[in-house]
Amino acid sequence: MRPDPPNLPDLPELILAALGRPVSAADRIAVAVSGGPDSLALLHLAQAGFAGRVTAITVDHDLRSDSAAEAAGVAAQCAGRGIAHVTLRRDDAAISRNVQAQARAARYALLGDWCAAHGHGLLLTAHHADDQAETLLMRLNRASGSDGLAGIRAARCLASGVWLVRPLLGRRKAELVAIAAAAGWQAVEDPSNQDPRHDRSRMRAALAGSGLDVPALAQAAAHLADDAAALEWAADLAWQGRVQPQNAGDGAALLLDVRGLPAALVQRLLARAVAELGTSAARGNDVARLAARLSGGKAGTLAGVVARPGPVWRLGPANRHNVVQSGNGAGKNGYQSV
Repeated sequence: MRPDPPNLPDLPELILAALGRPVSAADRIAVAVSGGPDSLALLHLAQAGFAGRVTAITVDHDLRSDSAAEAAGVAAQCAGRGIAHVTLRRDDAAISRNVQAQARAARYALLGDWCAAHGHGLLLTAHHADDQAETLLMRLNRASGSDGLAGIRAARCLASGVWLVRPLLGRRKAELVAIAAAAGWQAVEDPSNQDPRHDRSRMRAALAGSGLDVPALAQAAAHLADDAAALEWAADLAWQGRVQPQNAGDGAALLLDVRGLPAALVQRLLARAVAELGTSAARGNDVARLAARLSGGKAGTLAGVVARPGPVWRLGPANRHNVVQSGNGAGKNGYQSV
């Protein structure tokens, strides 16, 4: 006797909760589908809720010998169910370092650009509660701040203007596996998901035997995301009243009056100033170290920006005349101090 099929989550309601608005009649929806059971379950839910408006997109990074066959398998299953499908392939140089992070960045760039070019304003991915719990533990292990501990965001706007939405963050992977299996989808598992060389794989294995409550961890990340959003709102207000531009002989600069502000807001203002003036964004730990130095009356350089202490901190682009050097030079993220 076969078990009853699982009850299907209401995807339109889940998207409303994640995005903050309902899916309109004009919205066309893309679903990122790797061929794994969770993304196939999401595609099944999308087709059930928005039939005729859904395109499945598979990105083939050509990192494994089986990747092209797996993409073709997804395409064949979609064709059999009347679902539009597209396979995207990277044309860039091969990825050799930090493979998962670089592949993820390339994937979102490809997906976002395709959606923008083809009128799909919503891009759905199948990140779930287990992914969220793993992400939270990974970032705790890296001493991340509030932004990092917020984990995977339910929705964000990509550079292309397309909205990336993760409507399944409150659902367990096992539920999605059951949905895909009951609907007859043939799923594949990426062997790299079990590769202990990757941080996420190690965290997944540790979480599996820990006895920790995965939904509780995922909900904690959601609470932290709310806290991070509140801090960002407060930082916007502080920026308007506490930061002033200055044009001096050595170029544009920013004056930061952080007196009396809590450390979390100070670091957000400092990070924003570095991003505005410098060569790149800076990591939270580097910003925290620079804030501590400035509070202690010492200057520093981060991501191409010189910061000098005083009643009001002054930040400006670094050059060979004003760079603050340390005995050991800059670290890998461009942090220099004396």
